[in-house]
Amino acid sequence: MIEMHTFVVLAYKESVYLEDCILSCINQNYKSNVVIATSTPNEFIYKIANKYKLKVFINYKGGGIGADFNFAATCIDSDIVTVAHQDDLYDPEYSERIILSYKSYPNSLILFSNYYEIRDGRNIYSNKNINIKKKLLFPLRFKRFSGFKLCKRLVIAFGNSICCPAVSFVTKNIPKDIFLENMKSNVDWSAWERISKRKGNFILINEQLMGHRIHGGSTTSEIILDDCRSKEDFEIFQRFWPKFIAKYLCKIYKKSEESNFN
Repeated sequence: MIEMHTFVVLAYKESVYLEDCILSCINQNYKSNVVIATSTPNEFIYKIANKYKLKVFINYKGGGIGADFNFAATCIDSDIVTVAHQDDLYDPEYSERIILSYKSYPNSLILFSNYYEIRDGRNIYSNKNINIKKKLLFPLRFKRFSGFKLCKRLVIAFGNSICCPAVSFVTKNIPKDIFLENMKSNVDWSAWERISKRKGNFILINEQLMGHRIHGGSTTSEIILDDCRSKEDFEIFQRFWPKFIAKYLCKIYKKSEESNFN
């Protein structure tokens, strides 16, 4: 039986936030399917999986972030898949809003909500980074334009405005290798750019329905510190802009990364 919607919780090593993430997926108003995917199977993950009677799918091939994301997005038969990052939380309305949007726009490529940040146990609904991304996504508030290639590319041409864990994939409408496995930082932004060329909609649910946790040990923070992000930013910007404009946008974009530590 093919599920309508599945949260695939991408677990890595032993995260203190994993169980809270899983509970937020389980406690949805619309009762979605919930499973775990991992390339680092261990007793900690199995213990939580057994506690909530969840299936565990193991990516034995490994291969890094892109490979883990591709595996998570394709490991189960489901009309819609949300790859949940183990640090993050989903509001009870998230699944319900995703399903309603899918029924209205079945040709969608991705459906996603706005997000808030979780910092030191507090929910932050407004800051510079969040507000800039909302402005970049403004054209998608007009659903009639959400299927136009120009609109889909415009909202991601000035930076990665789409929060990866807020995204749900309509599996029949996207390729199985959506994430490039040679990328370390911008696997998600690169994926949005690639699928923006495909026929279908980018559906924005203009509500902050999930919490993206910001902390020093998060993958995002580690990547920024590793300084590989600037190189990949430049690569993505060049998919939209001439080289001299891409360089200028990189300088501006890099400043926004500082919000992960402020």
